[in-house]
Order: sequence, then C-alpha cells, then structure tokens
Amino acid sequence: MSSFDPKNESTDRRKKPLPSANASGPAPTKPPLELKDLLLAPELSGEAVAALLRPFGFEEIKKADTNLQLIAEEPRARALFAEVLEDFLNALGQTPEPDRGLNDFERFTRAAFSKTQLLSYLRDDPATVSRAAAIFGGSPFLSEIFIRTPEYFYWVFDPAVLKQRRTKREMARDFTQAVRLLKTTPDRLDLLRTFKRKEILRIGVRDLLREAPVEEVLAELSDLADVLIQKAYEICDRALRARYGTPSYRDRAGKRVRIGFTIMAMGKLGGGELNFSSDVDLLYLYATRAGKTSGVRGDPDSRIANADYFRRLAQQVTAALNTATGQGYVYRVDLRLRPEGEKGLIVQPLQGYRRYYATRGETWERLALLKAWPAGGDRALGEHFLKRVTPFLYSRPFGPAGLREVAALKKRIDEKIDLSHQTASHVKLGRGGIREIEFLVQTLQVYFGATRPAIRERNTLKALDKLLRSRLLSVEDHRCLREAYLFLRDVENKLQIVHDAQTHLVPTDPRGIRACALRLGYRDDAASLAGDQFLRDYRACTDRVHRLFRLLFETPSQWPTLQKRPR
Repeated sequence: MSSFDPKNESTDRRKKPLPSANASGPAPTKPPLELKDLLLAPELSGEAVAALLRPFGFEEIKKADTNLQLIAEEPRARALFAEVLEDFLNALGQTPEPDRGLNDFERFTRAAFSKTQLLSYLRDDPATVSRAAAIFGGSPFLSEIFIRTPEYFYWVFDPAVLKQRRTKREMARDFTQAVRLLKTTPDRLDLLRTFKRKEILRIGVRDLLREAPVEEVLAELSDLADVLIQKAYEICDRALRARYGTPSYRDRAGKRVRIGFTIMAMGKLGGGELNFSSDVDLLYLYATRAGKTSGVRGDPDSRIANADYFRRLAQQVTAALNTATGQGYVYRVDLRLRPEGEKGLIVQPLQGYRRYYATRGETWERLALLKAWPAGGDRALGEHFLKRVTPFLYSRPFGPAGLREVAALKKRIDEKIDLSHQTASHVKLGRGGIREIEFLVQTLQVYFGATRPAIRERNTLKALDKLLRSRLLSVEDHRCLREAYLFLRDVENKLQIVHDAQTHLVPTDPRGIRACALRLGYRDDAASLAGDQFLRDYRACTDRVHRLFRLLFETPSQWPTLQKRPR
C-alpha cells in the first residue's frame, strides 16, 4: 500500500499556471471538481486527487497521479488525454488491477512511436478506450506484448481483426510469406516465437473482451499450435536434408521412395481445445526403418540411417519448440505419452507403435489415443497410424474392469491433489474439474465405440453432442456437462492469461477471487459481490460434475445407458 497522505500533498497539474484572480475582488467560489481537473487544474491538493481517484479502485494514489502526469507530459498529449480520461478511468475501474493497469498503460505510451498519435486515435475511437483499459487492467501478460511491440495495438483493435476468427490457412499463409524473407535457420526459428506472440495477443484480447466464445478461443489456440508445429517441422527438416539428404529407401522396382515422418498431437491439442499456457503433448513416428538418406552430392559420408535421421529430426523439432531465446519459447513439449513414457524412444516407426499397443498398451493409453491427430509432417501417415491403432482402442472389451481402472487412475490423481490441499481449487484435476468431464466422456466412448462409430470424436464438446445424439447421454446430463466444460475451460484461460503461467488453481484469497471473477465478466450488484457470485457458480458447477462422475464410476449399475450393452 502507498504511504501517500493526501493532507500533506499538493501537485502542480500544469507547467504554465492559470491567470491569477483579481486580488481586490471577492474570493471566487470554487466549482466542483471534475476528472479532467486531474490534468488541467493548475493545482490540486492531495485530498482532491485522492477523492477523484479512489472511486476507480486505485490504492497507490500518488503513483497513479504520477502516471497520469507522465502520460500527459506534453501540452498536446495533456489536452487529448483529458478528453478520454473519464471513459478510460471508468473502464479501468472495472478491471482487477487498476493500479498496475495504469502503470502499464503509461509504459506503453512511452513505447509508442507517437504519444499524440496514440491519444488522438483513442479520442476518435471511444470503443477502443474502454477495450484498451480492460486489457491493461486485466492481463499483465498481454500488456507486456503491447509494450514490447506497440505497433500491434492498432492492428489488434481493428474491427476486422478483433471481430473475426482467423483460420488455420490464413495463419499458415502469413507465416509462409514472412519466413521467405529470412535466410538463416535461427532467424526462421525465432519467427515461430514472434509470430506466436502476435497471434496470442490477438486471441487473448478477443477472449478477455468476450469477442469470441470459449470454444472458438480453444479452437484458435489449437489452430495456431498446429501451424507452428508444422512450420517447425518444415524448418528443421529443411536444415537436416541440406546436411544428410532425403530419408528414403528403394522399392522392389529400384525406385527411391521418400519415407514419411509425422507429429501426432495428443491431449488438448489433439482435441482442438488447447488453453493459453498449455504444454503440447506430442508423439513422433515415421513409416519404416528401411534404408538410408540419399546424402549430399560430393559428400559420401553424409548418408546416415533413416532411423538416425528421424531421431535427429524429432530432437530438433522438440528443441525448436521448447528452447527459450531472446524472443521466448514457442511451446513446452511433453513427450511422456509415448510408449514407455520418459524411458521410451523419442521416435519410433509405425510398426513399433502397433506392436507396443497390441501387446502392452494400457487402459489410460486407450483414453489418450482418442485425441490423437496429425499436427505436422506427413498427414497421410498420421491418418494411417490412426487406422492401425483403432483395434487397440475399440476391439478390446472394456466393461466393468475398464471402469475400475479409470476410477483407480482418478483416485491416484485425487490422492496427489489432496496432499497439496487443492481438491476444491484445482480447476483441472480437482473435485468436479475438467479431468472428471474428460474421463467420463472418454470412458463412454471406449465403452460403446466398438459398435457405435458415430461417437468416435477427439473434441470433448463434439463428443458430448455425439453421445447425446446416440442416446448415450440424457438431455439433462449433456447440458450439465457441456455448460460445465465451457465454464471451467473459461476459468482456466482467465487464470493463465494473467501472467502466461501454467496455473490451474482458483484463488482462495478474497482479492484473488475477485480478480478472477472480474476477468470472467462478473460484476458487483445490489445483491452480492462479483467474487461471491463466481464462487457460488464454481461450487455448483463442480458439485454437478462430481455427482455424475461418481454415478458412473462408483455405481455404474445406476448409469442408465450402461444397460445398453455394446452389441
């Protein structure tokens, strides 16, 4: 908290004093203070500054006043800022962090190419005033992107950008055009980072301003990851082929055949439902071990075994995404879903995967593979992989034993969460959280999927819809799970958009609860505070989900559709 004492402070508002009153006349009556007096009055007492700023939620009054004066340092900037000040402070006062938001906005105005151009733009576009305040007061992470690259401000608030979803094709096209201008592999790899930063800003602004529904935000985040993973593959493969030639083998006719390599997305990325600060779960595979690379003309030592080539490719793609440079990192890569987990080979041929799943695959891997999807490389090979693992997914009996295995898996997660005292606050793994919805949906898919191929679906929301259409979920349960999934994923995104941190914990302190609630769009009303409204909804949501989860896994005989035995 600030040590500011309004009774002992007085601040000059303008560099040039206003004309003095006629000393011989009667003392003029002081007009009531207006917000613009923060910038235009010749002098204000500390009490007056505090009286004007406290209603907007500022706690560090002196610092807030200093930031206002810095923004309005030049006469033209002062006049322009005075015109938008009331709208700006009104909007900033509705955000979780008015003090930090104003401080970051001041930093942004210093970074901008022209402060007067920026303030003129805001004066001429009142909607952007409130939108900008919402971002600076709502997300330090997005604010830092604006400060680092102020030219993005005008781009992202253009209605053509703000109001429209960008397709995967559009993002891939823009990346391809930009990468053509770069000559070195390090520069091309850094483009992955700067391109992601710009697109994450766009998606994050649309999310925080409620310009896109939750499912669209998840889809755009996933599309962006698909594009960047594919481009990382292309950059790394190009560099390796320049050194070792093309991985291939000769068929029976003696013709050289190129060998495909695929990056399979798993988890939320595979399902097209990635969140803001998520790992990307990947599997690497290639078609066959046979043969060597073609080598480079004039270098007989450049030929290497194809298996060695693909091992290097997998390592380089992982490093391209994982490694932090001056431009940050692209994604944290998690390879633990591969056969043998952390002890397993980083990449295997298709036959190796098929053999593993046929002989050693476990129930949790059946659930995980429901979300598998080719994110990069040879898409045809990826689709062939999916066909080859389908028998593992659906041909084996599931039944009561499978239900017990999934319940045991969730129990292990619960025990770990309990030790951290996060059962009620972990939005992903806690009681009634996202993972319980996912386990419930995936279990029904594996249980019935052998005879009902219509319910095979990697996206959770689409899977819920297909289960409803197949009459494997009641209308009421479908509505409950769908609404809960969207709500909990929204909560997760709003937690992570603050600092780009991989957090899943709902705050437990009043200030943190209120901040989370405001980001989600809750507002105080006559009946209750925003934080109380949010907590009430969160507890009701997780209670409903947990009730359904327990019904399926603890008393499956009472789950109506389990009586519809797979034929």
